[in-house]
Amino acid sequence: MAIDFQVTVDSGDPHVLADWWAEALGWNVEPSDEAFIRRMIDAGHATEEDTTTHRGVLVWKEGAAVTSPDPGRPRLLFQKVPEAKTVKNRLHLDLRFGADRQEAEVARLVGMGATELWRAAQGPHSWVTLADPEGNEFCVA
Repeated sequence: MAIDFQVTVDSGDPHVLADWWAEALGWNVEPSDEAFIRRMIDAGHATEEDTTTHRGVLVWKEGAAVTSPDPGRPRLLFQKVPEAKTVKNRLHLDLRFGADRQEAEVARLVGMGATELWRAAQGPHSWVTLADPEGNEFCVA
């Protein structure tokens, strides 16, 4: 039996981080359903304080998600948390572009606001560890 799952990333500003990762991966930010949000508020299941406006659209304040244009890949959910990241991730994403694209992709991601942390290699494999704009580590191989 296959299990469906998503990867959830704690974030100080989930909508901004979702935008960043959607661009980094070539994925799509899931669209907000403003009519649904309004129905939830009108029915008393949510309040205006549960929402915010991002890029002119009413969205849930607590989270934003990105999905791959290719079906079957896990969704990335960015959820709002009150504390900033303070220690190394226990789980991280590996973006595997291949040796021929590695340096170009590192440059592109750093140009988008990622920070290069370190480089490493094991045998014929090398990777560059970066941090996204909120400090979450990920590797480019």
